[in-house]
Amino acid sequence: MNAVVSPGPIASPLPVDKAVQLERLLEGLAPHELYWIAARSSVLAAGVQTVAPVARVQAGERVTVLYGSQTGNARRIAEQLSQRIELAHLPVRLVRADAYPQRELAQERYLVVVISTQGEGEPPDDARGLVEFITGRRAPRLPSLQFAVLGLGDSSYPQFCAIGRQLDARFAELGGTRLASLGEADVDVEAVAAPWASAVLERAREVVVKTPASVTRVPTLQAVPSRTTYSREQPFAATVLANQRIVSRDSEREVRHLELSLEDAGLSYEPGDALGVWPQNPPALVQQWLDVLQLDGAQEVSHEGRSLPLARWLSNERELTRLTRSFVTAHAAASGSDELVRALQPEQSADFARLLAEYQPIDLLRLHRGVWQAQALVVALRPLTPRLYSIASSTRAVGDEVHLTIATVSYHAHGEPHWGAATSFLAASDEDARVPVFIEPNERFRLPADPSRDIIMIGPGTGVAPFRAFVQERRETGASGRNWLFFGNRHFEQDFLYQLEWQEALKQGALHRLDLAFSRDAAEKIYVQHRLREHGSELYAWLKDGAHLYVCGDATHMAKDVHAALIDIVAEHGGQSTEDAKDWLAELLQQGRYARDVY
Repeated sequence: MNAVVSPGPIASPLPVDKAVQLERLLEGLAPHELYWIAARSSVLAAGVQTVAPVARVQAGERVTVLYGSQTGNARRIAEQLSQRIELAHLPVRLVRADAYPQRELAQERYLVVVISTQGEGEPPDDARGLVEFITGRRAPRLPSLQFAVLGLGDSSYPQFCAIGRQLDARFAELGGTRLASLGEADVDVEAVAAPWASAVLERAREVVVKTPASVTRVPTLQAVPSRTTYSREQPFAATVLANQRIVSRDSEREVRHLELSLEDAGLSYEPGDALGVWPQNPPALVQQWLDVLQLDGAQEVSHEGRSLPLARWLSNERELTRLTRSFVTAHAAASGSDELVRALQPEQSADFARLLAEYQPIDLLRLHRGVWQAQALVVALRPLTPRLYSIASSTRAVGDEVHLTIATVSYHAHGEPHWGAATSFLAASDEDARVPVFIEPNERFRLPADPSRDIIMIGPGTGVAPFRAFVQERRETGASGRNWLFFGNRHFEQDFLYQLEWQEALKQGALHRLDLAFSRDAAEKIYVQHRLREHGSELYAWLKDGAHLYVCGDATHMAKDVHAALIDIVAEHGGQSTEDAKDWLAELLQQGRYARDVY
C-alpha cells in the first residue's frame, strides 16, 4: 500500500482581499466543519453535481470509519479498511475523531472505530472530546447502530486497550449491535488488525446496501495519497548526508543531528510530521543473545512462510530491546522461574511495571536461565517495529532532505552494556550509509493556516526537533505571527541543542522569544513548566489573542507537568476555576490550537 502523505504547502492563488475574506469566514469553525468545507470543495472542483446523488447516501446508509490516533497506527489501519470497503463498492467515509459531528451519532447505522489507548488508559488527543461525549450522559440511544471496535495498545501496560474496551461496552449499553467482536491489537498491530478488518468487511458486505454506479460517493475525509511507491511496508533507502554530535563531549547523554537525502524518493512532508525508521538491532546485542542461550546464529529457522538464519531473525526481524508481558510469560515457562510467575500476577502490577522499566529481555535471560530452541524463540519474540522521530526540518529550507534529532540510548545496567535498537542503528550510520525510512503524517501537529497567528512551542530535550522545523518554515514563508520557544535540558554548556541556530533566529526576527530551563545548573531543579508559570500572565494573553500552543517530548512526566502548569496559569490569569480552566484547554485541544506530540 502506498504511503499516505499530505501534500506540501501550496501558494495561495487568491487575491489578498479574497484571502482575507476567506480567513474571516473560516475563523472559529470547528474541525468537522472545516473538513466538510474541504470535502465539498474537492467535489465542486471536480465539477460533479452532488445535490441529488449525495442525498441518496444518507448517514445511516454508509459505513463510517472513525479513528483516534496518537502515533499514526490507528489512522493507517482505518485508511486501509476504508479503502477495502470502497473497493467492495460500499458507501464509506473516513473521519478523524475530532472532525466527527457528534450530532450524527444517533443517525449512524454502521460505525467502525479504530482507536488507540495512551499512557494510563487515556484516549489519544484527537479523540478526547468524542470519547467524553460517547461515555457521557448526553450520548443518544443507539438501537439501530451496528458497530465494530478495534483497540490498539500495549499489553505490557495495565490498561491494555482500555479505550477500545470502554467504547465497545458503551455502544452495546446504548443499544448497539456488534458487526464484529472487539479487536485488541498489541504492538504487533497487523496480527490482530488484519483478520479483524476482514471480519468487518465480510459482515459489511452482508448488511450494507451497495452504492449504485450512478451515485457519487461521499468524499472520504483523508489526506491525498502520495504518488510515491515508498511506504511503511516498502521504505526508501535514504542516504546519510551528515551525522554529528550536537552536545559537548562531557555531556551525560549523546544527542546527534542527522541529515538524510530524500532525492528521487518522491516523498514529501510538512513541519510536524514524523519520519519512520526501520532499525536493526546492534550486532553486539545479537551476539549476547546467541551466547547466553548457546544457540547457533547460522541455524535456519522457518516461520510464517520465511526461512532465515537465526542471527538474521534476531538482527532484522525481532524485538530485542523492549521487554513485553508476552515474552516474560514465555520465559517464565522456559526457565521455570517462580519469581517471574509471581511478577505476572494481577496483584503484582506495580512490581511488573518496574520490571518493564528497569530490564531488557537479555537481563531476564541472564537472571533466570532457561532452555530455548531457535524456532520457539523466534515465535515468542515480537516482530521488530519501526520507530518514529519528529522531523527537525522544513523542505522550504533544506530541499530534498530530512533532518532528525536523536538521543542515543546506551548505558550500563546490571553489570552489562545496554543499547537502544533504532538510536544505536542511526548513531552508527556513517555518511553514505542507507537508512530505510518512510513519512508518517501527523495531522494534529500542524502550523496555523493563518500565518499571522502567534505560536508557543514547548520542547525540552529532543522534543525541540519539530520546532526547529516550525521556525524554519515560518521564516521561509515570511509568516508575520510571533514565535515563542520554551526549551529545557540538563546543562547550558553541555546540552543546549541548536544553540547557535536559536541565537541567529533571534537576531533575524524568526524567533521572538526564547525561555530556557537547565535543570542541573543550580541547586534547585528548574524545568520548562517552571518557566511557563513565571511568564503565565503573558502566556495567557497570547492564548487569549489566538496563539497556537504546541508541546513535544516525554509523555510520562513532562507533558503531564506542563499540562498541570497550563491549567494553573489559565485559572490564575483567566480568573477561572480549575474545572473551567481544564474545559478551556480541552476546547483548545478540540479546536487544534493546543497540539501535543508526546511519546
